[in-house]
Amino acid sequence: MKDNPILLHIETATEVCSVALSEGKRILAVCTSNDGNSHSKNLLPFIDRLFHDAGCTIQQKSVHDRLGITLRDIDGVSVSIGPGSYTGLRIGVSTAKGIAYALNVPVMAIGTLESIANGARMRMFPDADDFIVPKGTPIVPMIDARRMEVYTAQYDENLNELSAPSALIVNEHSFDELLSKGHVIFCGNGMPKCREMLAQHEHARFAESETSAWHLLAPALRRWEAQEFADTAYFEPFYLKEYVAAKPHVKGL
Repeated sequence: MKDNPILLHIETATEVCSVALSEGKRILAVCTSNDGNSHSKNLLPFIDRLFHDAGCTIQQKSVHDRLGITLRDIDGVSVSIGPGSYTGLRIGVSTAKGIAYALNVPVMAIGTLESIANGARMRMFPDADDFIVPKGTPIVPMIDARRMEVYTAQYDENLNELSAPSALIVNEHSFDELLSKGHVIFCGNGMPKCREMLAQHEHARFAESETSAWHLLAPALRRWEAQEFADTAYFEPFYLKEYVAAKPHVKGL
């Protein structure tokens, strides 16, 4: 396996549509929009822009220009697989599958909560090469579900899973036991609505971090090195909850 793979990263699990291009540990370019339900419109044009320097944030422009990277040069695709928006996840996963199949490259399926936890590390410790979170400090990412419900999990400072993703209706006592042991970092787009009730705990810490494709990089490299690849033909988004169709309001349907 290549030591410094060129990877395409796709994030469509939340209201954010984002793609990124990386070489090894370096992010080369990022395209992002938080324009809600625009993933189907934006995703493919964003991927095209990555390779043409148009409308993207170029992090390593000189490297990008020198390499002359095209889509056919990528070594793999990482994609955020949920939980999250049903429609967004389907769009992202199907696009990742199509590209990987056409180019015969592997797919790394990354849990969205793991990606958000990684983004919190990067947000809170932006000057640290390895984004070091103090040992023993759990990270609790949250994805907004409805009312006071969130999709959440717990990770340690190295992104090892401490508790599996689950749906939780948050109240002021939801994390009492965890917070009694020390500092806890809460993050994700579900965190703001829970912040007021959690802020009463002196150990609660909050990381403002938008979902982004470039947060997939560290988890993707771990899977690349371990050769933990998804089955391109058969892997599916992780919805956590079954989709329930709303009752149509159009007369006659």
